[in-house]
Amino acid sequence: MSADVLVIGGGLVGAALAYGLAREGARVTVLDEGDGGFRASRGNFGLVWIQGKGSGLTPYARWSRDSATRWPALAQSLLDDTGIDVALRQPGGFQFCFSDDELAERRKRLSNLQQALGDYPFQMLDHREARERVPGIGPAVVGASYTPMDGHVNPLKLLRALHAGMQRRGVTLVSGERVERIERASGDFAVHSARGTYRAARLVLAAGLCNRSLAPLVGLNAPVAPNRGQVLISERVAPFLDYPTLNVRQTDEGTVQFGDSMEQAGFDDLTTTPVLSEIARRGVRTFPRLRDVRLVRTWAALRVYSPDGFPIYEQSETQPGAFVVTCHSGVTLAAAHAQRLAPWIAGAPMPDELPAFSARRFTDRVESIPAH
Repeated sequence: MSADVLVIGGGLVGAALAYGLAREGARVTVLDEGDGGFRASRGNFGLVWIQGKGSGLTPYARWSRDSATRWPALAQSLLDDTGIDVALRQPGGFQFCFSDDELAERRKRLSNLQQALGDYPFQMLDHREARERVPGIGPAVVGASYTPMDGHVNPLKLLRALHAGMQRRGVTLVSGERVERIERASGDFAVHSARGTYRAARLVLAAGLCNRSLAPLVGLNAPVAPNRGQVLISERVAPFLDYPTLNVRQTDEGTVQFGDSMEQAGFDDLTTTPVLSEIARRGVRTFPRLRDVRLVRTWAALRVYSPDGFPIYEQSETQPGAFVVTCHSGVTLAAAHAQRLAPWIAGAPMPDELPAFSARRFTDRVESIPAH
């Protein structure tokens, strides 16, 4: 089976790229491991979140901000192509703080980003101001940060829409395929699985945690590792929260989602009672009215983290035409992946931000450390 571009990975990252590539006119095949793989795309918080991102790497702040501004066009395109409303809402978002130190640290982080970017609006609110904006917050909330840049979507509807949209634009989706080896033959990449061989002039590794083992096969480096996050979902309740927040959000279907944790747990994607208890406790401290709601689901998922937490976007120097794409913000960056990264993979000039996301930053950092 031959295509212009072969994408390995059918999660949010791979599907957004495939959808964007198809819109560029490319013939695309997507190989998806299936439900046996780790599914961060089905276990995330659904945020299109900008505030605070990019501290320490200004191009990432710009990249994320640009993606958020492109999100309405992506949502409309998916609606036009598939009839699926991904429930994008971008009213701005709040991060609530529970101590003066936490509030001060938040102000410092956002001020630094504003200084670096210029156009980076935010507000710091005390308890009274935050309560006026978000009625129902508890007395434990000292204050909050707010930016008008943030929003959220229904991530399951997003994944469904991307899969439906890319296939309606001609993408071939092959499920249940696990890549065993990759070779270069007659100018094309040949990707071998237990069930067959797939060929394409260009190859995109968007396989999440599997990128770590696949990247060296085409002269690339993707030193990613799992970071576990756990989530709670409540029964449907009457609408009370008009804004997404970093730890609590009400979905378009009326349920309340509680998160999140940051855990170094290897490849263990099971939930744990102590962590879920702490997530619930923080949620109730934020909104006391949630104390008596019934919880109906819990899950854990493994984020895809690079050593510094930022994306890795790179084309192989030794095997041109092979690309690695990996990040932990597949929802926020879906618009950038479809509208900016896909054209680059198809042959357009590289976006200005991308050199900062080369994996060479990890080896360069090691080499710059003087020997003792």
